[in-house]
Amino acid sequence: MKLRINVLLALCVGSLALFAANDEPTAFQLIKEGNRYVGEQAKDKVVAIRSEKSIGTLAPKIWYVLYYDTTASLKVTEVKFAAGKMIDVKRPFRLLERATGNKVLDKDKLKIDSDKAISIALKEPILENIKVKSVEAKLQDSDTGPVWKIKMWAQKLKNPNDTADIGVVTVTADDGKVINTDVHINRVD
Repeated sequence: MKLRINVLLALCVGSLALFAANDEPTAFQLIKEGNRYVGEQAKDKVVAIRSEKSIGTLAPKIWYVLYYDTTASLKVTEVKFAAGKMIDVKRPFRLLERATGNKVLDKDKLKIDSDKAISIALKEPILENIKVKSVEAKLQDSDTGPVWKIKMWAQKLKNPNDTADIGVVTVTADDGKVINTDVHINRVD
């Protein structure tokens, strides 16, 4: 009996590990992973996070985590991830941010992760009966604190193989409230 329970437990744990391995990592998980690739002076000092447009899923696979780095000439180190694996670390040329400053996001206000922010954005009433096919997520600072800007592409009505950029929903990163909906459903015609 004890052997059966141990075998069953091992199968369950193995299945969970396999399931977890197939899930795309969230932005907050990538912050922790990205800390491995930046110096001590930059760890957890996130300026922004952004994804590329997702393809075939609503979970982006390509992410960029930007850290405030006092040793970089323009004060930012960028870690690029593809499907949860680090593929590049660089110090990008960000002239505009150099002029306006690189504000580190308040860690205490980072409570809503990318997957939750995307889920909240997709629940907006204006999106009812719209088939959103791809998203792009950006976590950035604003006057109200850190916000997620979720850009969406939806399936077109006349040609279901095509998609249209329908706009952006802005979600606060601390409490998950939608503070702006700039969605144009007429673009799916």
